Amino acid sequence: MKKKLTKRDFLRYSLLGMGAAAVGLNTSRVLAKKMITTEKSPDPGAPGPLWKWSRESPYYLQTAKGVKCQICPNNCILKEDQEGPCRTHVVKENKLYSIAFGNPCSVHVDPIEKKPLFHYLPATRSYSIATAGCTFACLNCQNWEISQQSPKFTTNVDMMPAKVVEEALKANCKSIAYTYSEPIAFYEYTFETAKLARAKGIKNLLISNGYINEKPLRDLCKYIDAANINLKSFSEEIYQKLNGGSLQPILNTLQIMKEEGVWLEITNLIVPNWTDMPEMIKEMCDWLAKNDFHDTPLHFSRFFPLYKLTSLPYTPLAILDKARAIAMNSGMKYVYIGNVPGTLAENTYCPGCKKVIIERKGFTILTNNIQNSNCKFCGTKIAGVWS
Repeated sequence: MKKKLTKRDFLRYSLLGMGAAAVGLNTSRVLAKKMITTEKSPDPGAPGPLWKWSRESPYYLQTAKGVKCQICPNNCILKEDQEGPCRTHVVKENKLYSIAFGNPCSVHVDPIEKKPLFHYLPATRSYSIATAGCTFACLNCQNWEISQQSPKFTTNVDMMPAKVVEEALKANCKSIAYTYSEPIAFYEYTFETAKLARAKGIKNLLISNGYINEKPLRDLCKYIDAANINLKSFSEEIYQKLNGGSLQPILNTLQIMKEEGVWLEITNLIVPNWTDMPEMIKEMCDWLAKNDFHDTPLHFSRFFPLYKLTSLPYTPLAILDKARAIAMNSGMKYVYIGNVPGTLAENTYCPGCKKVIIERKGFTILTNNIQNSNCKFCGTKIAGVWS
């Protein structure tokens, strides 16, 4: 059933570009001309029949207590007709189904730097998709309108995996990004789209909280080329209270992705009174350096007061600068500050001669002095995928 895109809908979609979970404020252009809205459930609150946008999940176990989802460390056990806290999986006839397959609620073309990915195919464009739902419930979520919602309640685009690949090619995008909400929550859609994209020579980008079990992660890594993982803090207690998850699975994800050869960048959103303690930042950076992530770009991102933490201030610039200094003193070679327009910390500096080798203004590259993966000035090899 087609539905006219109203001015109100258009504005809402534009606002959904604000604050991809790991990125902060985002002003992506919505592909409004391509919006074909899907038919909504007559009663979104009721279990009802499965949609055409449903797919059986390959990762579940039938147990005496119910069906156990094995995609993420939440390891939910669901009864018949029960929907998981991710809002994207439901049990029907003792089987686990995704209801987020082929019905994204957000479709944009973005510069790859917006992900943020600063060391992977710079100055290229990425076809970016998201469905409703998330495996976390972050109090500071900047896309809560879709991440904390079910696909039954959002206005969606009817776009199966083959269509995503087709549109990405039409838009001359080098990659497809699974982003904005949480691609692990729409795992089945991410996996099938990434598989088709790989066959067509399109790169796949995972922009994620990294909360996923080992088996589905290793299976997905066969088709993922690059990822930005949001390492939200370095505290189990804060992960539970602020995000509704835990730390260790994220650390496992970082190590597995490195083993699997996925190009990796990490974002840490510094939330005042929650994740801004210098000693915790140092512990995190020391762990990264000790575990051979010293060449992995680290993005410290400025917090904006949204969702359930509107009483908090913006992250002070002095704290962001201090976090960057801590990271560099720990041995991290490429450390950035995001969501601060005009900061020199959005440039890439050669770890050898210390000169600016990539100059950025926002998501635009002004100069690029990397030649054959090396610094043009001193020949130091610069970690990344540059072409």
